[in-house]
Amino acid sequence: MTFCRRCWNVAERTGEASDDSECELCRDPRRDPSLVCVVEEPRDVVAIEKTHEYRGLYHVLQGAINPIEGIGPDQLRIKELFARLGAEPIAEVIVCTNPNLEGEATAMYLARQLQPLGLTVTRLASGLPVGGDLEYADELTLGRALEGRRNMETGAS
Repeated sequence: MTFCRRCWNVAERTGEASDDSECELCRDPRRDPSLVCVVEEPRDVVAIEKTHEYRGLYHVLQGAINPIEGIGPDQLRIKELFARLGAEPIAEVIVCTNPNLEGEATAMYLARQLQPLGLTVTRLASGLPVGGDLEYADELTLGRALEGRRNMETGAS
């Protein structure tokens, strides 16, 4: 096993050199090359793939910004993401970092760096889980759910 030379997801080693391997998702011609979902860890790719809702490519940062642990942007795979932006037909970057302090800091940093490039930069919606009760939700979760609300389509003609 090694890391994909393109997205930094886990990949099977295909040759003698460890830098020539691409993961199965990057090799799949059915994936949309204009969409890149940025996640913190390879396990996040697995979680998103289980939904069967996303058909774009990925970029794994190998962590999140965490000043207390001494992890800044230079310790993540952000330079590699920017290299892809110049070499691939990427139109939208979906920032899918965790909804915690480190993930939010990473998302804000990426948004500030990416928006001047003319790309569409989006963030995963966050809010209430399906089957959850409002009375048990914390204020931050409820606030995010209100911010991310969307129109209800009734389906009536």
